Amino acid sequence: MTEPRWLTDAEMHTWRGYRRMRGLLDLQLTRDLGADSGLSDADYDVLTAVSEAPDRRLPLGELAASIRWSTSRLSHQVSRMEQRGLVARGPSTADGRSATVILTDHGWATVQAAAVHHVASVRRHFIDVLDEADVAALGRIADKVLAHLTDATPPTPPRRRRSSGGSVAQPAPEGGETVG
Repeated sequence: MTEPRWLTDAEMHTWRGYRRMRGLLDLQLTRDLGADSGLSDADYDVLTAVSEAPDRRLPLGELAASIRWSTSRLSHQVSRMEQRGLVARGPSTADGRSATVILTDHGWATVQAAAVHHVASVRRHFIDVLDEADVAALGRIADKVLAHLTDATPPTPPRRRRSSGGSVAQPAPEGGETVG
């Protein structure tokens, strides 16, 4: 067995500082988002992704992959957002079988209003705390880590299901449908 590569004191300080910063920053931004717009992080993630898609429509599977959620989780979130009039579901223009998430006029107005407050919160609690060199360095760091994680982490984890005999069937193919 190989000896683990323990973190140096400087590395441990950096790692713990990052973890603490990420937790507190996420908490503050989430609080501000809710107070300013009544949206959750999940609402905002879905709304912004769909708002940036052509015609403000995005197939459910593509949306799930882009925000790294399971289609099941996304489907439940979309159902809650449909009840509030933020999004609607429509048939896929590609195959007519799968669903497409469509941003409603109310959803569009909501995300536009929320974005104004959200960017002010991001600026107040993050960007304006840093100087220009910090922002550039953090951008380079984020690019490196994201490139690594994007290569190492598939957009959606493969689903596994039990076959009728109780053994585990093959993972779902890239499209997300389980075969068996």
